[in-house]
Amino acid sequence: MPSVRTSNAKPDAAQFVPEGKNWAALRSAAEGCRGCDLYQDATQTVFGEGPVPAKLMMVGEQPGDREDTEGHVFVGPAGRLLDKALAAAGISRDEVYLTNAVKHFKFTERGKRRIHQQPRRGEVVACFPWLREEIRVVRPSLVIVLGAVAAKALLGPSFKLTEHRGEVLEHEGLRIGVTVHPSAVLRAENRAEAYEELVSDLKALRKGL
Repeated sequence: MPSVRTSNAKPDAAQFVPEGKNWAALRSAAEGCRGCDLYQDATQTVFGEGPVPAKLMMVGEQPGDREDTEGHVFVGPAGRLLDKALAAAGISRDEVYLTNAVKHFKFTERGKRRIHQQPRRGEVVACFPWLREEIRVVRPSLVIVLGAVAAKALLGPSFKLTEHRGEVLEHEGLRIGVTVHPSAVLRAENRAEAYEELVSDLKALRKGL
C-alpha cells in the first residue's frame, strides 16, 4: 500500500479511520473526521463514490463549492466536464470510483462567493489515511490521478505531472495513470484544445486497464 513520506508528527485522520472496515463504515466514520482544520468551515465531509470494488479509480484534489453543498463528488462544473470527457474516451462514469485526496472544501470567502483554495501539503498528508483505505476496499486495477495535488498525494511531493501526463506508472504496488484535473481545462486559455488533450490522455490511460 502506498505511503506518504512525512517527517512531522502532526495530528491526521488516522485516529478517525476504522482500518479494516468496509466502504460503508469508512464513509460513516469520515463524517466525524477532525484530522485537520478544514472541517471547521466546510459544510460536510465529501467521501468517494462509485462501485466497490472497481477496476478504475479516479482521484481529484478536493470537493468544490457544489460538492460541499450537495455532499457528492464531481457534481460541479469540473465534474460535468469530466463526465463529458469520460464519455468521449469510452469510459462509463458508472464504472468508476471517484474520490479526492482531501475530503473537505478549502475556500476563502469573497462577498457571497466561496473561492477554492489549494490544500497545503500538510492537509493532503493528514487526509491520506482515508485515501489509503479507499484504495484498499476498491481494489482498483488502475488509479488515475487528476491534477498535481492528487498526483503528489500518491507519488510524492517532488512528482512533476507535466513530465508524465498520459502515462501509467508503477508505484508501491499500484498502477497510477496521470492527467490534469478537469478544472484546469475550464481555466485554460484555449479550452477546446485543453479538453481534447484531456480526452486523449484518458483514451491512452484506458488502455492500461
